[in-house]
Amino acid sequence: MIKISNVSFAFDNRLVFDGINLTIENGEFVYLVGETGSGKTTLMRLIYMDLLPTTGVVRVEDFSSNHLKRKKLHLLRRKLGIIFQDFKLLDDRSAYANVVFSLHAAGFKGKEIESRATHALNRVGLNHKKDAEISELSGGEQQRLAIARAIAKDPVAILADEPTGNLDPASSAETISLLKEINLNGTSVFLATHNYELIKKFPARTISIRNYSVEELGHGISST
Repeated sequence: MIKISNVSFAFDNRLVFDGINLTIENGEFVYLVGETGSGKTTLMRLIYMDLLPTTGVVRVEDFSSNHLKRKKLHLLRRKLGIIFQDFKLLDDRSAYANVVFSLHAAGFKGKEIESRATHALNRVGLNHKKDAEISELSGGEQQRLAIARAIAKDPVAILADEPTGNLDPASSAETISLLKEINLNGTSVFLATHNYELIKKFPARTISIRNYSVEELGHGISST
């Protein structure tokens, strides 16, 4: 479970959040919407504790922002799969090696890395491209590889920051469909997007950032 309690955050003396509260239960799929610059990425970074709140507390299962030691941060990151808009793949490594590298960084060892990487690539339908260089993959395939990298750790939650922002409509729908499938297997998904058409096509609980706060928009919101 992810729980944000009375969190305020300011960046360079600019207020971003003012006493926000948000809970994402295990197994939920939640969209995050808001205008450009409203704080969607900042909220994601607060959850994986790349940033710490000015006041208030962020909790991810047993980890708490007000008690987290930096040397334990990798243990938190094991529980979270993070997907970026620009993929952040390593261009000098194969698809398989990208997943392996992330598992090494998370502290996994030996044969477990091999089995997790292979399983993750199979889940996203990319095992036949495991030896391909990043430049040989389409945009949709690169995003699926980013998802494979995120799920290889078997995280309790995936944080996806505008994962369809650089994709065409067909690849965008494919990406959301894949994340929905992963969610049905028990992994929570918190997905930031500005694509209301995708939310209408794949409805789920939706949160909006507005006026330094968060508010519930319900399910199946309109584009207006």
